Amino acid sequence: MFITIEPNSQTPIYLQLRRQIVEGIVRGELRPGDPLPSVRQMAVDMGINLHTVNKAYGVLQAEGFVEIFGRRGARVAPAPPRYDEAFLAELRGQLQALYREARSRGVEGELFAALLQEALREAP
Repeated sequence: MFITIEPNSQTPIYLQLRRQIVEGIVRGELRPGDPLPSVRQMAVDMGINLHTVNKAYGVLQAEGFVEIFGRRGARVAPAPPRYDEAFLAELRGQLQALYREARSRGVEGELFAALLQEALREAP
């Protein structure tokens, strides 16, 4: 799996790493039980701080995407996590925040909805 980090992005590096690992799982590039690089190895490979990788792995574990086995490393969880009401509430809040930002830049509701539909069609 190929991961790229944008150091100048406003998105924190640990969230960029988390997002790309989740996308790898969704696309089937990472399958249940597949090992992930150790925290140290991922940090060296990406040229980032090992605490950043550790934070990303911790978030992935909390969300149910990976299992961490101490010194034996991290693996993709056997089954992807199911959504729950808390996730849906968080998703709704993120979409509302994105819509408010779009509106502040002059993007009207119909265009926002069209862009969302287009993004859904293009998503893996």
